[in-house]
Amino acid sequence: MRRSDFAYDLPVDLIAQHPPAQRAGGRLLHVLPNGSPKDLNFTDFPGLVRPGDLLVFNDTRVIPARVHGVKPTGGQVEILLERVLGGNRILAHVHASKPLRTEAPVALPGNVEARFIQRHEDLFELQLTVEPLAYFQQYGAMPLPPYIERNAEADDATRYQTIYAREPGAVAAPTAGLHFDDDVLARCKGKGVESTFVTLHVGAGTFQNVRVDDLQQHRMHAERLSVSAEACDAIAATRARGGRVVAVGTTVVRTLESAAQSGELQPYEGETRLFITPGYRFRAIDALLTNFHLPESTLLMLVCAFGGFDTVMHAYRHAVERRYRFFSYGDAMFLERR
Repeated sequence: MRRSDFAYDLPVDLIAQHPPAQRAGGRLLHVLPNGSPKDLNFTDFPGLVRPGDLLVFNDTRVIPARVHGVKPTGGQVEILLERVLGGNRILAHVHASKPLRTEAPVALPGNVEARFIQRHEDLFELQLTVEPLAYFQQYGAMPLPPYIERNAEADDATRYQTIYAREPGAVAAPTAGLHFDDDVLARCKGKGVESTFVTLHVGAGTFQNVRVDDLQQHRMHAERLSVSAEACDAIAATRARGGRVVAVGTTVVRTLESAAQSGELQPYEGETRLFITPGYRFRAIDALLTNFHLPESTLLMLVCAFGGFDTVMHAYRHAVERRYRFFSYGDAMFLERR
């Protein structure tokens, strides 16, 4: 398939600029096993899972990853953290009017400097004069996606974060999980649905445009992940009792499928560049809860691979017609394997 196959028309006013008033206050499009879309509210989600199912969540925590600095010339620089390396070094996306120079450190808030070391494809390796993670936690702003056309507000510090986030390292939220509040989780648990956690630290590359029409030529940014033995055991127990493995978000799909590339799910810690497109054979999941994704994006391609291209694209057209809210702060969709 080609990148252009995944285009669709989206009115700009359907791109959610703020979260709903309540976490679970959004809508939910249930794509039935026959491919028909059914309009629900997210509070209906516990009715779609069954006793014995397993919800798999991504417990990454979003770092306030965006800071602004000044070059010695007075030029403005925006630094968006991608990941922390050793020795006070980071990989980052850098936006500046002119390229950074190694001999010209960038002055950052808090009397801190960042010095350019080298390029890594689209990313810049920088060295800070302080420990990076603690620095960004104190001085950084929440890294809202580029399609949210406003500055981060105080409320984003909690709303662009799942209620179960615990492992710092992401610079973009695993957005399917943003819909869950304590009540929805309790109702799922009350009907005999279990849960487990994996970790994938979402990078800003999740918003990277696919720049080639031939999908085989696209290269994903690397993202760090961890799948524990406990998570593998929980999934094996679910299979044994006939339950379904329900991935909460595309990041969970990529995490589990990366850990199952040998043919069998096993504990894994490392990086992934797994790019899932239609024709991929899924090994680890049975159902998927996900938000609505950008046209021609790798995330939409993954959802089409799982739900079927025609089914998913029909569901997207339905969502546009029914004026669902799209992208990170938007509504959700639930798909099951036939």
